[in-house]
Amino acid sequence: MSFLRARGLLKEYGAGPGRLRAVDRVDLDVGSGESVAVMGPSGCGKSTLLHLLGGLDRPTDGEIRLDGGRIDDLGEKALARLRRTRIGFVFQSFHLMEELTAAENVEFPALLAGAGTRAARRRALDLLDRVGLSERSRFLPSALSGGQRQRVAVARALVNEPAIVFADEPTGNLDSAATLDVLRLFEDLHDTGQTLIIVTHDARIAATADRLITMRDGAFTDETRLTGGTSSLGHLIGLGADAPTGLEAGPR
Repeated sequence: MSFLRARGLLKEYGAGPGRLRAVDRVDLDVGSGESVAVMGPSGCGKSTLLHLLGGLDRPTDGEIRLDGGRIDDLGEKALARLRRTRIGFVFQSFHLMEELTAAENVEFPALLAGAGTRAARRRALDLLDRVGLSERSRFLPSALSGGQRQRVAVARALVNEPAIVFADEPTGNLDSAATLDVLRLFEDLHDTGQTLIIVTHDARIAATADRLITMRDGAFTDETRLTGGTSSLGHLIGLGADAPTGLEAGPR
């Protein structure tokens, strides 16, 4: 049984001749612990798809089920509760609160979800240590590099132990060195069994996934299964000389 399942997912904007179809009747199944990357040109509907799957936007038609329960027809309060407790988000622009320290940014979603102050802070510090930022816990975002801010954002996404994490261009604003730091972090998340869906232009991030889906004009056009951990795609782009090969591709 799929952990995340979408059927006939449609998202349109506008009406009449000017109507735009951003997501065009997409079907998707994601297993628990699976990592899926979605790639495609700008404007193809990748981010819109991610927002629909994560409950940030509502589809025009179709249905979405998470862990067997339908989420696209939830009321606003129930959907907000689901996002707080079962879904983590990582965005290209970090979306950290500039007036809060790194630790405070990470613990804030836990406090919103009802955790006690001590438990939320303990969890935040543990996660900052996990992403290699324990010594920066008291720093404001303005005192952190782009890569460090994104690692804080990943820690924040994990603070409520989400069932699934959605990442929208997580390396889009990072330089090469910072991208490698975030790449290693996503590899670690994958290795620990975190369910991930990543929208990216970066083949290095895509190469950490179990499957790579190509999207164009709101629809899936191709799917590649990346076997043996880091795939031959990773080898081709310099992820490591020992990266194993083995691709199983098929049209969608």
